[in-house]
Amino acid sequence: MLGIRLIRLVNTIHELARLNLQFGCTVEPTVAERPVVKHSEYLKAARVVQSAARSVIHSNSSSTQPEVITDSGERVPFDFLVITTGSTYTGPSTEAERIKFYEDEKESVLVIGGGPVGIEFVGEIVTDFPDKKVTLVHSGERVLEFLGNKASEKTHKWLKSEKVELILNDRTGTHIKADAHFVCIGKRWLKETDLAHLLDENDRLKVDTNMRLEGVPNVFAVGDITNTKEIKQGYLALNQAAVVVENIKKLFKAPKAPKLAGYKPLASPLGVVSLGRCEAVAQLPLVTLVGRFPGMI
Repeated sequence: MLGIRLIRLVNTIHELARLNLQFGCTVEPTVAERPVVKHSEYLKAARVVQSAARSVIHSNSSSTQPEVITDSGERVPFDFLVITTGSTYTGPSTEAERIKFYEDEKESVLVIGGGPVGIEFVGEIVTDFPDKKVTLVHSGERVLEFLGNKASEKTHKWLKSEKVELILNDRTGTHIKADAHFVCIGKRWLKETDLAHLLDENDRLKVDTNMRLEGVPNVFAVGDITNTKEIKQGYLALNQAAVVVENIKKLFKAPKAPKLAGYKPLASPLGVVSLGRCEAVAQLPLVTLVGRFPGMI
């Protein structure tokens, strides 16, 4: 097979583009009505497969063609596969359902997950709707676990100052009554695929230093779907993607034994997580800050 086909399969391309706006729409309903650019409009040289990926078949045998099987039954062969599907979160699925759901009155809101997505979502709710009762449930000992203890402590204090009920070390075993709930822990689709054995305890793909799946030389992964030990944020995914692009170029030129580029996770966690419209918590190299100044970064 000539050339390289880098395949990115996503659940209904137009809807996935809207996924990034989903939680913003919840507290600012007009966002749900704004137009979204489809991937096919700017990926002019790529073939866009508008379907969910349901199975990945890989093989080290030269007689077996690796391929992705879509929800519609289409088989898409590949030389190299890059999995960048990230995580999905619960909520209304169609545009009409979202607009109606977001405009309904909700007196109490339950958010499950104390990572960056959950914290930012809670921050927007308490900023725009300070009278709502908000409960945040997190399975870990502290929120924002990929940042340091100081960032977690400052975020904890900020949440308490905004009257957020915070429940830690709980995997929703407690019964909590709320008018609306949102799961912000992320769901990943690979459990039913040929790659299921490469998932860690958090259902993230195990990757090596070259961003390849462990033991699968022609499959790479980038972003939230990987088990890199660092906070899941966009700028880090871009750094990972740059490594993957470089490595695929090298494998294309010298497939036998090229010296591949390595990805180094942040030695000291760095990150900025928004807390509402104007504030944020920021873990920087020498200091950890919370408030309006980091909100300007």
